[in-house]
Amino acid sequence: MSLIGKEIEAFQANAYHKGEFIEVSNENFKGKWSVLCFYPADFTFVCPTELEDLQEQYGELQKLGVEVYSCSTDTHFTHKAWHDTSEAIGKIEYIMIGDPNHSIARNFDVLDEEAGAAQRGTFIIDPDGVVQAMEINADGIGRDASVLLDKIKAGQYVRTHPGEVCPAKWKEDGETLKPSFDLVGKI
Repeated sequence: MSLIGKEIEAFQANAYHKGEFIEVSNENFKGKWSVLCFYPADFTFVCPTELEDLQEQYGELQKLGVEVYSCSTDTHFTHKAWHDTSEAIGKIEYIMIGDPNHSIARNFDVLDEEAGAAQRGTFIIDPDGVVQAMEINADGIGRDASVLLDKIKAGQYVRTHPGEVCPAKWKEDGETLKPSFDLVGKI
């Protein structure tokens, strides 16, 4: 079942952020744009490449008013240990959520029940806590965080320009469309 257009479910979890353990809940996702990036497990292979890539985009995402969260079914303690021992993960400045009881991964329908781990799911959430975009990849397929920038810019544009939509490959300051009877069959 698609989560697009639905408000995220309530949750509360422990997280690791900038050398401290913090609590995070669904309320943290309200009032600003957010990216929630699920990954299978700490101390693995594809995951650190993805999370490091997400960190490389973090500054640009912050300029857009976006907060970033990563989440796996590992604990916040494991996140700290990984952060302290991995060169790639040691760069991370965004919040790393622990989901050892699997409730958040279930809420977002990315839990591989058999493996007990989250799939590679990426969610863009608007300031109302509503999912605007999602992507789920198989375990062996890493993601490219740079594509989030254009998706978020499009989501922000559509939110502030009711009645307009962003076509494929839309870039900031590009032309948009105003769906109407006159456009039917002309694109």
